[in-house]
Amino acid sequence: MEQNQKSSDTRLGILFIIASAFCFALMNLFIRLSGDIPTLQKCFFRNFALVIAASSLIRTKTPFRIGKGNLKYLLARSIAGGIGMLGNFYAVDHLPISDASMLNKLSPFFTVVFSYFLLKEQANLFEWLSVIVAFIGALFVAKPTFGMEMIPAAAGMMGGLGAGLAYANVRALGKRGENSMVIVAFFSGFTTLVLSVPLLLHYQHMTPQQWLFMILTGAAAAGGQIFITKAYAKAPAREISVYDFSIVIFAALFGFLFLGQLPDGWSIIGYIIIIGTAVIKWRYSAKHPS
Repeated sequence: MEQNQKSSDTRLGILFIIASAFCFALMNLFIRLSGDIPTLQKCFFRNFALVIAASSLIRTKTPFRIGKGNLKYLLARSIAGGIGMLGNFYAVDHLPISDASMLNKLSPFFTVVFSYFLLKEQANLFEWLSVIVAFIGALFVAKPTFGMEMIPAAAGMMGGLGAGLAYANVRALGKRGENSMVIVAFFSGFTTLVLSVPLLLHYQHMTPQQWLFMILTGAAAAGGQIFITKAYAKAPAREISVYDFSIVIFAALFGFLFLGQLPDGWSIIGYIIIIGTAVIKWRYSAKHPS
């Protein structure tokens, strides 16, 4: 019975994380379509998840109560997630959205590492090798250099690191029984509060079209945030994180259809390596469910 429950939780985790990837790819598209708006201002409007999480808590009559000993994990999740958000938004504004999405999805690598140190969750040799190979694929996308043109890619990588640490803390909170909507509401409320000061000081007027894309950015981000929070609360990072790379498929499709963006040859090689690793990892997991 326990094994069946674990398998069910893993399947749900996979579905949730793919749904999250779709929503975050949409978010990146809307960020780019919103045009020349300061990155911090875009980050502020991304926090529409606060409204959805708060509404969910009110609708279900769930009190906003933080579990004993969970505050430090919520703060760590919020700070790391805020850094990851800033890095990702900057990268999306300066790189093809498929490349920016791919760099942000270095987060599963870091989640596996941080989960090892925070939660003592072990991964076998094959799983560690799949992480390393996927990371090499990400380097093809980033195309590291020592010039100023590397700054957006570096920001994307920093976004991935921040997100990885954030999701490791989400996993810790899930294991400690924290309500997923409380986690989302805390993060969104925390970043909204922190970003409100620079927004008031440096607010830039937006057109009706930009307002629309900012609202859509927030809605897509809310969906992605809720799904990924549920995913890491259901299953360990080593079992589901590789499926987060499905975002590159969605982002490349959106970039081509709506922005006329085509990834270069090096990026395509990176995509093939990363997606190939994901498929191999999935087949391995199917044959070795333990």
